[in-house]
Parts: sequence; C-alpha cells; structure tokens
Amino acid sequence: MKPLTIISLEQALSLSYATQRFAHLGWRVIRLEATPSGDRLPGDPNRYVGKATDDPDRRAYFVGPNAGKESISLNLKKPAGQAVLRRLISNLSVDIFACNTLPRRYAELGIDYELLSRDNPGLIWVGLSAMGPEFPDTPGYDPAIQALAGYMDLTGDADGPPTLCGVPFVDLKAGDEVYAAVCLALAEKAQTGRGKRIDVSMLQAAASWLVTTIPLLDLGYEQQDIRRNGNEHREFVPVNAYPTEDGFIYIAIGNDVQWLRLLSIETFAGLNTSKRETNEGRRTERAAIHEELRAITQTFKTQPLVDLLAGKGLVAAPIHTVPQAIEHASIRDKLLETKSSTGRSVRLAPPSVELSHLAEGGRRLSYAPRYGQHTHAVLEQAGYCANEITDLLNDGTIA
Repeated sequence: MKPLTIISLEQALSLSYATQRFAHLGWRVIRLEATPSGDRLPGDPNRYVGKATDDPDRRAYFVGPNAGKESISLNLKKPAGQAVLRRLISNLSVDIFACNTLPRRYAELGIDYELLSRDNPGLIWVGLSAMGPEFPDTPGYDPAIQALAGYMDLTGDADGPPTLCGVPFVDLKAGDEVYAAVCLALAEKAQTGRGKRIDVSMLQAAASWLVTTIPLLDLGYEQQDIRRNGNEHREFVPVNAYPTEDGFIYIAIGNDVQWLRLLSIETFAGLNTSKRETNEGRRTERAAIHEELRAITQTFKTQPLVDLLAGKGLVAAPIHTVPQAIEHASIRDKLLETKSSTGRSVRLAPPSVELSHLAEGGRRLSYAPRYGQHTHAVLEQAGYCANEITDLLNDGTIA
C-alpha cells in the first residue's frame, strides 16, 4: 500500500499515539498546532511535560508519541487559517484528517466533516473525544475516563483505594480504535470510492474492554464480587504474584490439567487435596492455597523457579522493571529508535505488530518535530509562494 498523508489537529497522548502508528507504516503525518495565544506556551501542552531534553519545546514526555512526524502552526480561529487548511488538504492530496478537540468546536474552527469533505468526498475524517459528539462540551483525560469506566474500581488491592492502571490504557485503547477504524474506512473506500466520518469516544472504547466484567452483573454476581482483587485472578486459582528469595514471580494456573502439572513437581505436591482437583474447589480455598504457595516460592530464587515451572509447560514469569522488560529477547530487537538534535540516541517503544518494512533497516524515526518546524516547507509544497507565506506570518495566521 502506498504511503498516505494525514493532517492531525492533535495534542496530548491519545491521538498522538494513534497517528504515530501510521508513522510506523511510513505514512506522512503532519501535526497541526495552534498559533501562540496570550501568555500560553505555543503548541501542544505535552511539549512542555517531563524532563528537559536538548530543546525547550521537546521535553521527554512529548518525544515518544511524536517521533516520525512533521509540525505546522496554524490559527484556525481565523478564516484565513481555515482557508489554508482546506488548501493543504486539497493540494497535498490529504487522505485523512484527524482531531481531538472538543466536538462543539468543530464548526467554529472550520474542521467539521461536512465542510472538509465538500471538496474532497474521499476524505476520511476522525474525531476523537471524551464521550463522542453527543457530549460536545465534555473534555477527557485518561485518568478521569479510567475513573468513569470502572477501571479504577477494578484495579488495586481489595482492601486498598481505587487505583490507576500503570500505563494510560484509555488513551492507548482509544488511539488503537482510531487506527483500526481508519484502516476499515480505507478498505471500504477501496470498494466505494467514498470517504467517511469516524467518531471515537474514549469512554466507549474503555467500556468495550469490560468484556469479561459487564455480563457478570446479570449472571448472579453481587456487586462486591466485581471489585479490585489485587494481583489475583477473580476466577482462576491459583493465579497471583508470589514472593521469591530475590524478588517476585507471577504464576498462572489456568485449568485443572495445569494444576496437576504443578502437583507433579515434588516441592508442590503437598498442595494436593481432593477438593482442590477442580478450579471451583480451589476457589473455595483460595486464601489457603495462596498462603501455602507463598511459603514454597520464597524458598526459590526467581529465575530457577521460572525455569522449573516452564519445564512442566506452566506459565510463570519474573516481574520485570521496564528496563528489564525491553531487554527481553522477544522485544530487544523490535525497539524503534530516534536521534535527538544533538545526536543522542533515544529508544522508542516497538510497533504493536511487526511490520515487514521495518525488517529492512527502517527502525529509526525522525526526532519529534519542533513547534511549527515544517510550516514553511509544507506551505510551499501546497503551492504558497514566499510573499503569501510572509503575509500569513505577518497577520498571525501562521507562526
């Protein structure tokens, strides 16, 4: 598939993550950022989040999701800025326009689907928001959506407070839904020749992951049974984190056959009782089983115990730090990389699915762009002459 072009009015993480997945494909992603306003720092606020790097507007939190992109500045509050956007979409043969501003601002900023698709009926338009266009005034950030979607009530120790997930799951889940919906729209366009409007709700995307939880409400579970459960699995026993001599190990016994395999190891044979032969029986003795397992696992070092269990075809893993995780043999060679303006090598997360072109030496992305770094070049490619660009700069349409 030939590389496509995306213009994305994006800030924060969710949409930035979505469009980076397209950058992984080698597609052109042009970030559209607002011109300076008042005393506010220009562009995406995430530019200024995290430890300082080599550039004042590319702090650490911004680099990862925005490597491989271009950046232009444009004032969409001005009719002239809206006209520039339409010209860019037309003259650059833009395939996809995406945004994650409040839905009530779509028409005000001249970015609504009806307007942008008028002269480009093949345009795929994506709006990402907290709860979809039915809630046009509602802003949304990952932690608040985790709270609304029930994630925090499902995460943490049973006797502890509601807890955020360790990574911004909602941002990333919604970003993946943008990616998937665009890919589906492109497949449909190949058949129909028409573009499409796509609206992605962060809350709906998050709720879709409650696939094993929501049915329990109508299948005999009490509300208190559907709460946070620490590191245990709510249904399968034993599935938990257990201490070792030098750390922790996560053991997951997912069925009765695996339980018998565990008992076949001499050290664990004493766990056996007739009642525990089935998962249902083990559930009634979960506290005792966990306690007995802890007493055994803490006599082992982590890796020898992992190896012992793996030798029986059981699922067990050391609990890694992030630096340890990215050194795992299945991950280490999949990482992407970028290079800062001063030549510093920076490792990036791998693509979620391995891509064939990356195996051909293409694992490096360009560094995250400076604010407005490509404004002049992109305008020139869209047919603007030097005098027109100067006029746009002087009247505040670009920065």
